[in-house]
Amino acid sequence: MIVFRSCFATKLNLYILLLLLATLRLPAQTTLATLSSPLDYQVFQRQSRQQGTILIRGRVSVPADRVEARIVGQSLPSKWKRLTFDSTTGDFRSDAPTPAGGFYSVEVKLLRKSRTVAELTVPHVGVGEVFLISGQSNSTNYGEVPQTTETGMVTTFSGEAWQLANDPQPGTQDNSKKGSFAPSFGDALYRKYHVPIGIASVGHGSTSVRQWLPTGERVEVMPTMTKYILKGNDGSLTSDGTLFNGMMARIHQLGPHGFRAILWHQGESDSHQPPEHEISGETYRRMLEHVILTTRKQAGWDIPWFVAQASYHTPEDTSTPAIRESQRSLWQAGIALEGPDTDTLTAAYRQNNGKGTHLNDAGLKLHGQMWAHQVELYLDEVLR
Repeated sequence: MIVFRSCFATKLNLYILLLLLATLRLPAQTTLATLSSPLDYQVFQRQSRQQGTILIRGRVSVPADRVEARIVGQSLPSKWKRLTFDSTTGDFRSDAPTPAGGFYSVEVKLLRKSRTVAELTVPHVGVGEVFLISGQSNSTNYGEVPQTTETGMVTTFSGEAWQLANDPQPGTQDNSKKGSFAPSFGDALYRKYHVPIGIASVGHGSTSVRQWLPTGERVEVMPTMTKYILKGNDGSLTSDGTLFNGMMARIHQLGPHGFRAILWHQGESDSHQPPEHEISGETYRRMLEHVILTTRKQAGWDIPWFVAQASYHTPEDTSTPAIRESQRSLWQAGIALEGPDTDTLTAAYRQNNGKGTHLNDAGLKLHGQMWAHQVELYLDEVLR
């Protein structure tokens, strides 16, 4: 009898458990609505010092009469507002003017006959400054020590999701996994402007400017790393466009005027190369100018570019004058804005006890602060 009662109790408990699980799983299996924007930790580029716009986009998959949203945080009134809603397709949208700042919480609810049938919440959404970072390894995650955001107000976009900008930065085209200047850069800007900072990093280590050319563009001399360069039957060399297209994909994802500027840090792989791989300063300048102008043409807006002075190799080879002059000439011609001179980050700031090209912990922090300084000079003008 004891065994029977134990077995009966076990079966009864199992039945109740399965019934509960079926009941609990039903909402998870039925997606009532989805939000494509905003994503958690997303930062929207502000249009003025005081204000930006949060884009609310989504789709309802259950019958609803109305969709409403509110933005909660700081001194906002937190009033529910009706969104544009197409009951035929289920799509809803709103462009919500919002004071620069955050993080805000964005709440969306679906109503049918004045009754709430579903609610969605995105807890971290900001309106601030967004930057795309590109170039070679010192723009990606090759630093000696992974960095973290000290303020917790710097986020990064992988192309699929946003997250806090703790290294390694997602979305780079080299899948590098160590440290970057992005957290230090973002923290410095946040401390000055008190708005969230967004980053999208798309660089690739060891690359020449030649490998960043658009698809089919002629390359005169093979770079040291041959990846992303096509060799024709006649011996001609062209860019396969992989890196340029990867950068443009992120530009399009962020949207027109969806970020403040591109920060370009590249030049080491075009500096003091073996004769069979070296290009002139004039060629470097022409190619980088073409990359810049083509991004603007394909994006459909005049994207600001900052170009750093970057040509450092070793403590014995700290700069290449021809490459530095090419980078500087882009500032002087008004094609690019002045980035930091990172050739000044000498052995004390380099990895491997000063023998490396990449940056150590102190170097990454200072690198970020140097970028922030140059960007602040620009922002203080455009945000007047």
